Amino acid sequence: MALVLFNRFANVIFLRYIEIKENVESDRFPFNLPCFTDLNRLEFKAPVTFLVGENGSGKSTLLEALAAGLGATAVGSNQIEHDETLAETRNFAKSLKFASNRKPSFSLFFRAEDIFGFTNRVVAMSRDLLEIEEIFEKEISGYGKQLAMGSVRGQRNELIKDYGENPHAKSHGESFLHILDRRIQRNSLCLLDEPESPLSPLRQLSLIALIEKYSRLSCQFIVATHSPILMAIPGADILYFSENRIEQIDYNEVEHVTLTRSFLNNPARYLRLLNED
Repeated sequence: MALVLFNRFANVIFLRYIEIKENVESDRFPFNLPCFTDLNRLEFKAPVTFLVGENGSGKSTLLEALAAGLGATAVGSNQIEHDETLAETRNFAKSLKFASNRKPSFSLFFRAEDIFGFTNRVVAMSRDLLEIEEIFEKEISGYGKQLAMGSVRGQRNELIKDYGENPHAKSHGESFLHILDRRIQRNSLCLLDEPESPLSPLRQLSLIALIEKYSRLSCQFIVATHSPILMAIPGADILYFSENRIEQIDYNEVEHVTLTRSFLNNPARYLRLLNED
């Protein structure tokens, strides 16, 4: 994988920056989170940007607001505008200004936790199309029947082509990578929330290869993650959500990286400290 070539795609930036609108209520979520209190502008300068921080730091909240504000298509059980869990996030999005170089052909929002819901949607759509085809077979005759059945059968065959006859047959990690690969398009803005969750370390390397593949096809990625493996992509920017601000930092300064490296170098020391507690 020629990952160093990420730097060749520095001009593939759809979303350049966001700004906080004036007169927002500072005591309202998420502006009551320290990292958003003094935030005026947040820039995205690289084709791949990682949002990194502890649980509850606000990185997923920001990613969800980007998805809502940009009208991204969600891969899950519900679209963003109908997802009850994103009600506060949709309000947050209304407080943001979005500055873009140009509009992507497609914007995608993908949370690893939604993969099962999306697979259920695909299975239900395929089942419904099969039932419609059976109804047409019984109730329509002549040339109209051929047209109607051909259209429905074609839609179902496309679903099977993209996701298989039984999408549930794949493992969680395999399904995630396969669906992500099928959903991303050329010239897309891709918002991924903790995509490493269902993936083994080896599969995370496969995800890096997938990100590199679509970066070559003029895609921009903004990814919330805890994975030191994903963060290692050369040429990527890392925005760290600390206790009181969001700042760009170097890979070797990320706490996830330094802690993981230290633990792997001497796991007995950390286990001993846990036992002492």
